[in-house]
Amino acid sequence: MIRRTMPTGMIIAAMLLLAGCGDRGTEPPAHPPAAARQPDQTGPRSIQPPQVVRDRLRTEPVTQHSIPELVTAPGEVALDLKLVAKITSRIAGQIEHIHVQLGDRVRPGQPLAAIGSLQLDQLVEEYLVGKAQADVAENSFRRTEKLRTDDIVPERKLIEDKGRYLETKARYQHVREKLLAMGLSKAELAGLERGGHEEGHHYTLTSPIVGTVVAQNAVRGQGVAPGEELFEVVDTSRVWVFANLPIEQARKFKEGDQGTITPKGAEAVTAPLTYIAPMADETTRTIHVRFEVTNAQGQLKPREYVDVTLTLPGSPVLAIPVSAVTTVGQVRGAFIERESSYTFVPVDFGREGEGWVEIRNGLKENDRVVTEGVFDLKNVQLKEHIGTGE
Repeated sequence: MIRRTMPTGMIIAAMLLLAGCGDRGTEPPAHPPAAARQPDQTGPRSIQPPQVVRDRLRTEPVTQHSIPELVTAPGEVALDLKLVAKITSRIAGQIEHIHVQLGDRVRPGQPLAAIGSLQLDQLVEEYLVGKAQADVAENSFRRTEKLRTDDIVPERKLIEDKGRYLETKARYQHVREKLLAMGLSKAELAGLERGGHEEGHHYTLTSPIVGTVVAQNAVRGQGVAPGEELFEVVDTSRVWVFANLPIEQARKFKEGDQGTITPKGAEAVTAPLTYIAPMADETTRTIHVRFEVTNAQGQLKPREYVDVTLTLPGSPVLAIPVSAVTTVGQVRGAFIERESSYTFVPVDFGREGEGWVEIRNGLKENDRVVTEGVFDLKNVQLKEHIGTGE
């Protein structure tokens, strides 16, 4: 019999092919993702803390509690316009003396600047002449009245003297009113009548309110015109705070409601709501509201931004203290007490206010939650998790 042998090269190739097929047949399944291998760290897991930890734990039951609804909005501090004074000159002239400077505190009636004015000199002279003429005309009229009573002078003389008196009195009073309108006081006019007129009489600008000089547009020798603003004085002991509320929120409030104003880096203050705009803003469709804030210490600065908070009373809901809320594995929840152990439970929380937080789901009434020692329980849970090697 003739025997046929297979070449050695072909035998080796066949063996390698069979080996490769065998490896693919025994290939292990792909490793699951790391997240799939990790145990659920937020599921119910009882913790048996040591006695030293138990002694630090405090628990409270889940109860019905009224949580107010908080409405917040950005606000801006503004000057109370009743406490702002822009001081202008009512006559043309030249500044001859400056009594104050930027930043000075002033009181009502305190001189700010002295203005020399030819117009004022002329008016003062006209006033003094008119006053003298009116006095003479009045004396003449009173004397004629007596003479007419005795039938010494004719009726026509009485009528002429009376007309002259009324004319000079009207002219005098007209000049007097012009001087008062320019800012001279009745006391100053009385002083002019007693002391006469001195050349170079000065018109003195004074502050009408107590406050701080925040703008000065006057220097010595400067010419001024009527109506030109020279000083601005403001009093910041009371300020306004404005905010914009959505229409549906603004409807829930009324004037007199208390709000909380919180400036950055300073303590919060309370203030009454004093104005609710009757119309919505055309662009933002919001309602403009205003608070009047007592600012005796100057903690609020006009034009700074603040946070405004208004509170609405809420109906009772299931709630727990905020101190019981914690996060484990990026899940918010609370530790509850079950017999001699403690378990972390994920919770769906609602609104928060005045140290309480609403429970929407996850806890039921009378469940006892840990309010003190939460951090210690988290440490115990973490150590147990590391000890199991999970």
